[in-house]
Amino acid sequence: MQSYKHRRWLVLGSIMLAMFLAAIEATIVSTAMPSIVSDLGGFSLYSWVFSAYLLTNAATVLMFGRLSDVFGRKPIFMIGISLFLAGAMLCALAPSMEVLIGARLIQGLGAGALMPIATTIVGDLYTKEERAKIQGYLSSVWGISAVTGPALGGFFVDVLSWPYVFWMNVPLGLLALTGILLFFKEDVSKEKRSVDIAGSLWVVTTVSTMMIILVEGGVGIPWASWTMASMITVSLAGAIIFFFHERQAADPMMPMDLWNIRSIRFANLTSLTTGMILIGVSSYLPAFVQGVMEESATVAGFTLTTMSIGWPIAATVAGRLILKIGFRPTALSGGISLMIGSGLFSILTPEKGPWFAALGSLFIGIGMGLSTTSFIVSIQNSVTWKKRGIATATNMFMRTIGSAIGAALLGGLLNSRIARAIENSSLPASFDVDSTNALLRAESRQALGPQELQVLQNGLTSGLQLVYIGLFSLAVLSFLLILQLPKKED
Repeated sequence: MQSYKHRRWLVLGSIMLAMFLAAIEATIVSTAMPSIVSDLGGFSLYSWVFSAYLLTNAATVLMFGRLSDVFGRKPIFMIGISLFLAGAMLCALAPSMEVLIGARLIQGLGAGALMPIATTIVGDLYTKEERAKIQGYLSSVWGISAVTGPALGGFFVDVLSWPYVFWMNVPLGLLALTGILLFFKEDVSKEKRSVDIAGSLWVVTTVSTMMIILVEGGVGIPWASWTMASMITVSLAGAIIFFFHERQAADPMMPMDLWNIRSIRFANLTSLTTGMILIGVSSYLPAFVQGVMEESATVAGFTLTTMSIGWPIAATVAGRLILKIGFRPTALSGGISLMIGSGLFSILTPEKGPWFAALGSLFIGIGMGLSTTSFIVSIQNSVTWKKRGIATATNMFMRTIGSAIGAALLGGLLNSRIARAIENSSLPASFDVDSTNALLRAESRQALGPQELQVLQNGLTSGLQLVYIGLFSLAVLSFLLILQLPKKED
C-alpha cells in the first residue's frame, strides 16, 4: 500500500511537470513574442503564433480524450509529450515566422493530448473525496507557470536569446516522459470500441476555417469577397455536419448526452468564454507594456507574473472550498474576480503604468484558479471511468476553442484598428500593420520620427483598449453562465 501511494505521488509529479510545459507556453511565449517578431519580422502574423498552437490543440483534444478511453491513458499521454517536444525543438530552430507557425502546429498537437489526459489520470488515481484537493494542485500548475513563464521569458530575451524559450522544454519533457514510463501502471478494458476519425476531421475543418476568417477578415481577405463567402460556408457546414454526425456515431468523439448533464453543460460554456479572456490577457499585455508603455521585456513579464499570485493560491483554496461550500459558490467567486480583473484592463491606459496592469492580472488569476478547479471536479464526479477521459477532454476542448477564437478574433480586431489608424494618417504608403514591429524594441522605436511613433502607438493603444473592453464583456457573460450551474451536482 505504501509502495502504491509512493508511486502515485511520483506519477502526479510527472503529470504536473508535463502540464507545466503546456501551461507555460501561454506566458513564456507571450513575453518573448515582441522580441521574436522583431527578429523574424511579420507583425501581421503575430496572433498566428498563438492561433496555430491553439488550432491543432483544439482539433485533437477530443480525439486524444476518446483514444485514452479506448487504449488507455499512458500510451496517448506519452505520444503527446513526444509531439510537444518535437514541436518545441522546431520552434527553437525556426528561421522565419512561417516556419515558427508550422512548428507551433506540431507543438499544439502534443498539447492536445497533455492537458486533458493529465487531468483524467488524476481522476483515475484518486477517490472522489481526494480529487478536489489534487485538482487544486493541478490547477496551481497554471499559476506556477504564470510566475516562472514571464520571468524566464524576460530572462531569456534580455540575457540570452528567444530560442531558449523553446529549448527549455526538452530536458523537462524528457524527465516527465521517464516518470510516466517507469511509474504509471494501468489496467485497460479489452472491450472493443471504435475511434471517431471522421468527427475529428470535421472539427479540424470547422475550427481552422473559422480562425482564418476571424484573423484575416477585413485585413488579408476582404469581407465582401468570394473567398470569404466560401470560407464562411465551409465553416458553418462543417459545424452542422459535425453536430449531426456525432448524434449518429456509435462511439462519438463528443458524446452529445454529456451536454444533458447541467453541470457539464454550463461548465463547458463558461470554459469557452474564460478561454477567450485568458488568451486576451496573456497574448497582448506584453505588447502593450513594451510597445506603448515603452518598458522592457522583464517588466512586461512582471505584469503577467502577478497572475500567478492569484492562480495557485486560488486553485488550492478552491479544492477546500468545494468540499465545504460546493462547486457552484466557488465558481461564482471566480466569476466575480474575472469581472474585477477584466474591468481594470478595460480602463488601462499608458499613464496608469505596469502596476495597474499587474493588478488586473492578479484578479484574472484568482478567477481562473477558482473556476477551473470547480469545473473539473464537478465534471469528473458526474461521469463513470469510461466517459471520464472524453468528459474532461470536452471541457478542455471548449476552453481551447475559446482561446483559439479569442486569439483569432482579438488579433483581427487589433490588426484592423492599427491598419485604420495608419490609413487615416499622413504616413508614407510603406507603413502597414507590420510597421508596429518597430515599437517592440527600444532601438527601432528611437529610430522612428515623432509623427510615426505617435501614429503607431495610438493605433496599438486604441486596438488593445478595444480588446480589453471585449474581455470585460466576456467576464460578465461568464458570470451569468456560472449562475446557471445547479446548486447540487446532477
